Order: sequence, then structure tokens, then C-alpha cells
Amino acid sequence: MNYFSYHTHTIFCDGKNTAEEFVERAIELGLNAIGFSSHAPLAQNEPWSMPLQSLKEYTAEVEALKQKYRSKIQIYLSLEIDYIPEATKSFKELKKEAGLDYTIGSVHLVKAKSDSGFWFLDGPDTNYIHGIEVLFDGDVQKAVTAYYNQIIEMIETQKPDIVGHVDKVKMNNKGRFFSENEKWYVDLLDQTIKAIRNSGTIVEVNTRGIYKKKSDSFFPDSYFLRECKKYAVPVTISTDAHQLDELVSGFDSAVSLLKDIGFKSVRVFADGYWQDQSL
Repeated sequence: MNYFSYHTHTIFCDGKNTAEEFVERAIELGLNAIGFSSHAPLAQNEPWSMPLQSLKEYTAEVEALKQKYRSKIQIYLSLEIDYIPEATKSFKELKKEAGLDYTIGSVHLVKAKSDSGFWFLDGPDTNYIHGIEVLFDGDVQKAVTAYYNQIIEMIETQKPDIVGHVDKVKMNNKGRFFSENEKWYVDLLDQTIKAIRNSGTIVEVNTRGIYKKKSDSFFPDSYFLRECKKYAVPVTISTDAHQLDELVSGFDSAVSLLKDIGFKSVRVFADGYWQDQSL
């Protein structure tokens, strides 16, 4: 099948290359489509997110590239929007204001009950450990439950087109703090799948954890994907590229896994709507 990339980060956030460099590389690799999804601006400053003052420039640049390369590749405008309860702007409003083709909803910052800060899931595991110990009083089940509750709330209230790296909470766990086979954890996965099924949201098979050697499985793992197949939840493939050599990293492996599980197609964006493409 043809390659595509709907989850791509440029220098407007924490990516390493310009949007045009990505487009040119995508054409070289024979991609059918590339969608740019910089981390949306946040209420609080984070080094990995786009500053609010850059949003207009970002959207204008992607729109200009759409026209410049329209005969060679499909180019789409998106944002990876972090959902933080009572702080994140409505996805629907942001999509309309910025003229987005689609939205990716993710959670990197988990809101604790107190006002002492956020549990940051990404980056060095020191952040991960500190969050569990300080924000959740060392109770990992409480912390992980807060993460999935925030994911579910995002899915139910914001209805993103795609949910990004849905089980990323496991990345810095590596079996040290909880077992992914424990009933309470599997129950959280099942609750999340039910919310996704009811919303019609697409699940991305995010390959970044594998090729960056931060995870032994995709986000989400094979259990989650088997349940998606069981309940006819649609999936797409994402490499979550932050630099040129990552554009198709792990893509073929994701295709193989989906075929093994029994998927016959993935969702792709074309002509203004999501549609199935055969594997």
C-alpha cells in the first residue's frame, strides 16, 4: 500500500525540519499524502508546543504549500491538540478558527486533583516518576486512572478525528510500576475502547515508541488493537515524525501487525473526508 503521514511535527513546535523540507522528502518517498500536526498552543508555555503567536504563520505556510505542490502530493493542515480539562479550547472551535482539515487529540499532561502541577508522561522517566510520587502520592493506579479518565473525557467531549498514542502512559513504565496485565489496567483499556467506539474516533497505530526504542510495542499495543478489530473501531497508521528520516519509520511493521490481527483496511484522509484504504 502507499505511504502517508498525518501526524508530522515541524520546527513550529518540537520538530527538526521545516514543513517544505518534509513535503519534498515525502514526494521523494512516494507518499500519497502528508498532514502537518504541530503541537497546538497551550495555556502554559511548554518547550515542545507551538507558541500562540506562531499559529497564523503555521497555517499560512501549510496552506501555501498545498497550492505549491498540489500536482505532486496531497497536503493537509492539522494540530495535535493536548486536552487538559477546563483549560483546553474547544477542538471544534479551534478547528474552525484555524481552518484545520482534521484534529488529533492527545494527552501528555495529566491534571492532578491538586493545583500542584501536571504529570508529564513524555521525556525522561524522571518526570514520570516525580509525577507519580508527588502529584499522586506514589499511587500508580491512581495516576494511570487519571490519565485514561482524561483521555476518555477528551474523546467524549471533544470528539477528535484521531486519538493520538492512546496508551502512551505505558512508555516510561516498562513493567516497573504496574503490570499491563493487571485487571484494573485492562479494565481501563476496555473503558477507553468503549468510549472510542461510541464516538467514531479513529485510533492511530503510532510507531514512534518502537523506532525510538522507547517502547517494546506500538501505541496502542496488540491487545488494544485486537479489541479495536473486534468492535470495528477504525485505525490509521502514524509515524509521528519529528525529522525527515522518520517519515515512514515502522510503517511497514504496523501494516504487518494490522494484517496479522485481521484488519483489511485503514482510514486515510482524501477529498475532505476519512475513507477506508485496503491493506
